[in-house]
Amino acid sequence: MQNSEQIWRHVDAKKDVFTALADRIWDHPEIAYSEHRSVAEHAAMLNSEGFRVTRDIAGIPTAVIGEAGQGGPVIAILGEYDALPGLSQEAGVAEHRPIDANGAGHGCGHNLLGSAALLAATAVKDYLAANNIAGRIRYYGCPAEEGGAAKTFMVRAGAFDDVDIAISWHPSAFSGVMQAASLANTRIDFQFTGRAAHAAASPHLGRSALDAVELMNVGVNYMREHMPSDARIHYAMLDGGGIAPNVVQAKAKVRYAIRARELPDLWPLIERVKKIAQGAALMTETTVAFKVISAVSNLLGNTPLERAMHDQFLRLGPPPFDAADREFAARIQETLTPEDIAASWQRAGLKPQTGTTLCDIIVPRDAKPSTMLGSTDVGDVSWAVPTVQARGATYAIGTPGHSWQLTSQGKNAAAHKGLVHVAKIMAGTAVEALRDDALIASAKADHQARTAAQPYVCPLPAEVMPPVETKVAA
Repeated sequence: MQNSEQIWRHVDAKKDVFTALADRIWDHPEIAYSEHRSVAEHAAMLNSEGFRVTRDIAGIPTAVIGEAGQGGPVIAILGEYDALPGLSQEAGVAEHRPIDANGAGHGCGHNLLGSAALLAATAVKDYLAANNIAGRIRYYGCPAEEGGAAKTFMVRAGAFDDVDIAISWHPSAFSGVMQAASLANTRIDFQFTGRAAHAAASPHLGRSALDAVELMNVGVNYMREHMPSDARIHYAMLDGGGIAPNVVQAKAKVRYAIRARELPDLWPLIERVKKIAQGAALMTETTVAFKVISAVSNLLGNTPLERAMHDQFLRLGPPPFDAADREFAARIQETLTPEDIAASWQRAGLKPQTGTTLCDIIVPRDAKPSTMLGSTDVGDVSWAVPTVQARGATYAIGTPGHSWQLTSQGKNAAAHKGLVHVAKIMAGTAVEALRDDALIASAKADHQARTAAQPYVCPLPAEVMPPVETKVAA
């Protein structure tokens, strides 16, 4: 308890600087691989705090690492700062009010994610120095989590090769250890090429790439009945062939996100989707080429680290939200449906309740969350090194992810309190590991046991490079 309280005081000593950083990142949202201002802010903070800074990790201009300390174990704390397209929204209002109708916004709370992680790393740095303890703390500034798989590229490039354990978190409606469950995922662009022609005077001479895309989509929709129930497939039209309906579209492009519960289950789905694309090309007498944009693995758990982090949560208790925080959260809930609110409880593995606007508990470790899962590139880090994640309560219960309501709450007092709270959890977990060699040893043994039968295989094809010039956040 004493050690944890000391590290928490280091967090409190610098909390104002890092909540201000979170607000600056919120003010200038940047989508995947375009986070130049955001990474500059994080790099400047690392420099000002005395970290040893390395830029352009894995050939990604918007990735950064800051390291402090000497010798001993290496603890990584992972941050993110990418936003989402189309989620521009004024802060602190309980109505849809975009700042820019076509602008980006922090609808997943990554402005908070990176800032809390960097605050935790800074507190651990200060703790090591104050107590003359051997060990190194690293902040990993990771871009493009939203569809860009930057961490997967960073793992493949060896950025985590000497890391002993990794710690991260994600904004949530609740506080507790995050269940290590996610879907393996790949994003593939299918480019169809046909032949242009006058759609009225000589339609028989044309071969429509747009027809091929539409037939592919129909085929994949029929495939949904014949794949595992926890697999997911989505698509987005990137190029419909132009705006002239009287021209047979010679080119069209569609992006597919294909997900499965575990990586080995993903490969067969990918091959089936490719066959459907080839069939669509055959039917339309077009050609098809495909390009992998990104790929991530499913999350791998680590029981010793999860227990250690849960102990931190039990010591600290829930975030210190006040009446004003709860009043605004209630106004946000008025914009939601009862189904939204019930789903939020279920995702945390809790029985739905009414009348509770903000988290006032710590989610038990034995809670059974909903099986509805997303994807994250933290998954690849978890296969490379023992990894644990927190969920940190920063917004109203029921708030959907990737929504204007979440963007609106990103600068609120409740978000700031949640940021500081989860920074204490991550910093406390890191300090426990640095002071207890047995915790790191047991975490590594757990990790080795989980990967013995199925070693990590990077889901990215060897020829695929970080898509730093491609819009991937869709």
